[in-house]
Amino acid sequence: MHACIILCYFVLKWLFKMLNQRKILRVLQFISYLEQRPPKTVNQLAEMLETTERTVYRYLDLMRECGFDLQRDKYTRFFIHNDTVQGIRFSTEEAEYLKQIVLTTGKKNKLKDAVLSIIYLASDVNIVAGHLVHAKNGRIVERIAQAIADKEQVILKRYHSINSETISDRLVEPFGFTDNYHTVMAFEITSAKNKTYHLDRITAVEFNKRGFMFEEKHELQIPDAFGFSFQGEQHEVKIDLSLKEYLLLKDEYPLTIPYIKYNPKTDVYELKIQVNDLKPIERFMRGMKESNH
Repeated sequence: MHACIILCYFVLKWLFKMLNQRKILRVLQFISYLEQRPPKTVNQLAEMLETTERTVYRYLDLMRECGFDLQRDKYTRFFIHNDTVQGIRFSTEEAEYLKQIVLTTGKKNKLKDAVLSIIYLASDVNIVAGHLVHAKNGRIVERIAQAIADKEQVILKRYHSINSETISDRLVEPFGFTDNYHTVMAFEITSAKNKTYHLDRITAVEFNKRGFMFEEKHELQIPDAFGFSFQGEQHEVKIDLSLKEYLLLKDEYPLTIPYIKYNPKTDVYELKIQVNDLKPIERFMRGMKESNH
């Protein structure tokens, strides 16, 4: 089934039932569990997702309607055939086109964040559902997703900032995830700015027991491949990388992979990308030069 058809189905099936970030996470986890062997019983799936068997059956019906090759063995255990479907996927061009369409709806549209999350999670630029299940940040994602659903402020405990080189607590109003749940978009109360926060740099999430107070100021902050949000200016980067530099860059910043092409004539890897801040790539290249001395 074509990716766009699947997206339309998700939008119609879930968004009109008050879809939130937490439900998207649950569906993706469900897909990933079914893609992993051995097959799972309905009871096992319910325990994994901490939900009811009735909900599991609804998810199974959804998987069938979305075109997943859902199969059942002789022990009534379910699994998704991995050779035919690897989750919902869009090409980079499809994801970018869909993203632009959604962004033109205006920031007052409450469905926009949910649709954008599906696009990010289903594009070739990012890893799909399996990453969510194994990510060490699962608990943090769950708590932030709950805060988004409840429109509640949270405290990001001991957040490690590369920009300011500080470790501090951040009181924020979270309103969306990006980059396959690598970062969260939030309005920071102290600075009165919309920012993105890397989940890897959050030590813990503490509920503030206070509802949103600045919802009208929430604006999507779409980060670049290095995790920096748009601040009014973008920079074109064109760099030739050695094999060592290429391997280290893709390991440290995996979202840069679609923007790197190998040139067999010169035997170099060419990075061509637009970034919102030059500091990360400058820091990376400077580190490579120092390591080679």
